[in-house]
Amino acid sequence: MRILVTGGAGFIGSNFIHYWLKTHPGDQVINFDNLTYAGHQESLQDVEGNPNYKFIKGDITDFTIVKNVMSGIDTVVHFAAESHVDRSIIDPLQFVRTNVLGTATLLNAALEAKVKRFHHVSTDEVYGELGSNDPPFTENTPYSPRTPYSASKAGSDHLVRAYFETYGLPVTITNCANNYGPYHDPEKLIPRFITNLLEGQKVPLMGKGENIREWLHVQDHAEAIDLVLQKGKIGETYLIQGEEKTNMEITQMILRILEMGGSMIEYVGHRLGHDFRYAINGDKLKALGWVRKHNIKDELPKIVEWYKQNEWWWKSLKSGRPNIDRSVQQSYEPKH
Repeated sequence: MRILVTGGAGFIGSNFIHYWLKTHPGDQVINFDNLTYAGHQESLQDVEGNPNYKFIKGDITDFTIVKNVMSGIDTVVHFAAESHVDRSIIDPLQFVRTNVLGTATLLNAALEAKVKRFHHVSTDEVYGELGSNDPPFTENTPYSPRTPYSASKAGSDHLVRAYFETYGLPVTITNCANNYGPYHDPEKLIPRFITNLLEGQKVPLMGKGENIREWLHVQDHAEAIDLVLQKGKIGETYLIQGEEKTNMEITQMILRILEMGGSMIEYVGHRLGHDFRYAINGDKLKALGWVRKHNIKDELPKIVEWYKQNEWWWKSLKSGRPNIDRSVQQSYEPKH
């Protein structure tokens, strides 16, 4: 099988490629990535010599190159997206361009190439926010995005479904919880907090750390996508569940691992439109046989150790980047 992975130099995409080449060694994997700030070829340097791996640089909104890349592809796994909420608040149009127009361009090319499966990777954020006692999201929860990022991902989800309903393109969609694992860009919460502390800097915790997220190990995510490709029903969506933790709980776990105290926390204002809680009901995926194998309590010390051992990977990424926190924060107490 020839599988096209868009955004394969990003965090989840690169881990998926590592997983796929190991689990399906006979398949050919084409990594199509534009190498923006979040795409790092260094994350895949250990597979560059694999004859079944190929990297192609390009923009998913460029139909000419997308059409060429799509030729002869059996399966598309579409990770490529602008995904940092803070950046979407500063530059929403870039998110619309990449996440909506880029997905439409890929869908058009996939339709022309008659691919056997187009799998679209999305987020739980498209469903909006939950209160403390609200039931978790299901595949039937109405969409209610509240940031330019989640709205652009919602738009891409709708396009994927439309290409199934209108043209019969064989699609599946997964919406997942927050991921964690190696090769995670240090702009995101867990790697940012780890690397800040390793450099002797405080961690910027929004509000009182009361916001709740689910956390999913990136390996479990890869296995879930593999299962959906094998057993998922065409045209269906599957939610991939993680573990609910407050941001304060995650922060305290990292501090304990590094034997540091609460004095290393810098409390900052909430970002604009900061969703209070996400939670997923993953029963539909579990019915296919998926089981989450990792828990964050056991895995977070391993992730901290990975960042300790791989400063070569993350230090250059942090240096010279602007601090975007201050331009997206507001001081208010969410009423939940």
